[in-house]
Amino acid sequence: GLPDAVAGCTVNRLCSSGLQAIAMASQAIAAGITIVVMALVTVAISRFSDRSRQRKAFLLAREAADGNQPISARLDRRKERSFTEIQYHLLQVAQLGIWFGGSLFILGLFPHTSGIQAWILRSLRIPFRLVLVGLLTYFVIRLSYAAIDRSSAILASNYHLGEYESDRRLQLRISTVSGVAKGAITAGLIVVGLVGGLAAVGIDIGPLLAGAGIVGLAISFASQNLIKDALNGFLIILEDQYAIGDVIAVGEVAGFVENLNLRITQLRDAEGRLITIPNSEIRTVANLSSKWSRADLNIPVAYQTNIDFALGILKQVAEQMDSEAQWQEYIIEPPTVLGVESFGDWGLVIKVWIKTQPLKQWDVAREFRRRVQVSFTEAGIPLPLPHQFAFDRTSSPDNRVFEREDGHDRRPQG
Repeated sequence: GLPDAVAGCTVNRLCSSGLQAIAMASQAIAAGITIVVMALVTVAISRFSDRSRQRKAFLLAREAADGNQPISARLDRRKERSFTEIQYHLLQVAQLGIWFGGSLFILGLFPHTSGIQAWILRSLRIPFRLVLVGLLTYFVIRLSYAAIDRSSAILASNYHLGEYESDRRLQLRISTVSGVAKGAITAGLIVVGLVGGLAAVGIDIGPLLAGAGIVGLAISFASQNLIKDALNGFLIILEDQYAIGDVIAVGEVAGFVENLNLRITQLRDAEGRLITIPNSEIRTVANLSSKWSRADLNIPVAYQTNIDFALGILKQVAEQMDSEAQWQEYIIEPPTVLGVESFGDWGLVIKVWIKTQPLKQWDVAREFRRRVQVSFTEAGIPLPLPHQFAFDRTSSPDNRVFEREDGHDRRPQG
């Protein structure tokens, strides 16, 4: 009986060892297959990621080069770029998830590493939830950007007016409104994401939401200036007082509107300084680029000039400039030579008005002044020189006052 029992135990041990070896082999095979699949999927995802990255770079370059394209076309490309960015980041997250999930799966295959798998899952439960909420919030924000761009493109297509100024004004307003809408939606979704993150870590948000009204009331009292900023910013956008891309003057500052949201307006002045103005402080604003602009020119001539001859030269210069195709695109109406505006210290001042497209008044004014100087020189019309009067106390009363013009003594001789 004993030899038979020993033989049976030996057979059982051999069978158990064989089964363990078979199990280990199958686990190793499963791990190998998992690694191969992970590698193949990673290579495929990397190729798609490279294509998405190249596509995104191409769309960025094309968007920068299409500054003169209609707003609807640019918004469509911006929407396409948003979807491309979403695809690119999703592929990156998928690649990370495959390696992380595959590693956990391999750890769970072997008995001596299954405990590590369980420990990792327990330790990363809360961080995983937070990461999931963060990623979900980010992708929802990006999708909202694409939806806003798509809606703006449809709106621009439906209200395409065909006129230069109407299209330009529409582009500025749609760009501004879409930017403000993106900022507001981003802020709202971030708040929702924070609340979702608190709920994900196990915090009871019921009392928090119940007390949100009281907290909001307290914040409103403490942030009255912010509320005023937001309200005034909303009215600025609603009434189309100005938009991103306009040139405005607010109080003692003026510049190009680089940024506009519900809280602030940012201007870039002629010296390159970025000026930030809270919207609540904007009372009176002068828009220098709304619908049309005007070059207000004061042309000085010397007192001894034949004024009718000078006016004729100015009219010729204005008509010639208005007849050229290069400047017809900028000049809306024929220039107007109004006549003698004032008697200045240096000479007569002739007023000229030229109605132009928005933001083109400075280009037109510079070119007009250049042509006037050339024409005056060819016609022999002198530009005025500064006049000075001096008193000679040693001379007779009739000869006491004399004039110096450009350093020349005008004292009467004799």
